Amino acid sequence: MKAIFNQLILVFLFVQLGISQDDIQHDLFELPDVIFKEIDTPENYHSAYELKIKQPIDHKNPGSGHFYQRVWLSHKDYGSPTVLITNGYGVSRNSVAEISHFLQANQISVEHRYFLESCPEEMDYDYLNFEQVTGDLHRINVMFKEIYKGKWIASGISKGGTTSIFYRYFYPEDVDVTVPYVAPVILSKEDTRIYDFFDKMGTKQCRNDIENYQKSLFNHSDELKEKLTWYYKGKGLEFSYLSFDEAYEYAVLEYPFSFWQYGHDCDLVPDKTTDIDQKLNHFIDIVGMDLFSDRDMEAYGSHYYQAGTQMGYYGYELDEFKDLIEYLPKDKNPSAVFMPEKLERPFDVSLTKKVYEWALTADQMVYINGALDTWSAAAIPANDKVNSLYYFLEGKDHATARISNMNEAELLMLQNKMKEWLLN
Repeated sequence: MKAIFNQLILVFLFVQLGISQDDIQHDLFELPDVIFKEIDTPENYHSAYELKIKQPIDHKNPGSGHFYQRVWLSHKDYGSPTVLITNGYGVSRNSVAEISHFLQANQISVEHRYFLESCPEEMDYDYLNFEQVTGDLHRINVMFKEIYKGKWIASGISKGGTTSIFYRYFYPEDVDVTVPYVAPVILSKEDTRIYDFFDKMGTKQCRNDIENYQKSLFNHSDELKEKLTWYYKGKGLEFSYLSFDEAYEYAVLEYPFSFWQYGHDCDLVPDKTTDIDQKLNHFIDIVGMDLFSDRDMEAYGSHYYQAGTQMGYYGYELDEFKDLIEYLPKDKNPSAVFMPEKLERPFDVSLTKKVYEWALTADQMVYINGALDTWSAAAIPANDKVNSLYYFLEGKDHATARISNMNEAELLMLQNKMKEWLLN
């Protein structure tokens, strides 16, 4: 399998000799609104740079203000294809993605607006939407096509993969191929396809074991929360956006989502014979409460804003737990969206539905999903009437649904399509 993967890499070695690699810095100097510095070069690359690119806060009104967007460039060769990595969050360091290794490509990795160092001085969330996000990517694409004139590929993982789909929708001519990994296109603020997924995953025994374990976490909540209070004090995490009690109940409800997202083993779900400390350790390992702490609420505030206004998300079905809930409202399923600063904004699904309908008919897309991954419930379904590829890799999850884990037939199919799309 590894030999086949290496052969596929060789297929896409687009090296054109005779072009001086030293010209890349000169080309970067020529780009408008770009500040750059050289950084450590990844293996098998010629050079790498951290860039700060001046972006308008509002692409429809460029004079309204700007921010600097962090971008990581890994330069291989002028004759190679270029992969634009459409990250969904902050990116604190340069790393080369699997798809870039696979294609032996230059890589431009873009930190998402409103995360880490890619933030305006004032976080006006009205400009955090897919129109503006994809506008950032388009401007970078236009800039760097002055340098890299070969084939272009967009790719991202998870929310970054979703971003790559929206980017192709808004700017279909920017790239030749789009490769979204484990990328949901969510159709409501509480996408009930997630609940349908839980009802079908694993064996009936496994589903019962998961539900009974959640109930045991509620039934022993006082004892478990006493231990967890000290654990999270030790980690230096605080709970004020949500109270500690609310965060605990959210985390218990989150358990099946996290369990399937990363493909955990049903045989390891604690049962009634498991002692309390083992139950606690399993809870911390699979889900824990970090996601519901103030630290993570702040870190993922921009993500939640997008989820609560355009992108959609999921909720927690309460039917089996209403009698056990003490601190969360019981009149409706709790939402997994936690808006920054508890902002109140309307949710508008119209764009997402347009993108979903478009994606059903889009050509030259490669959707890579894990059959175990919760987010595969919201993946673009296969359509054999279009010239695209759809993978739902058996036994793979959110972290392992990758090209390097494909079987021989899947790899050869990918090889043939990439040759068709990128070598013509």
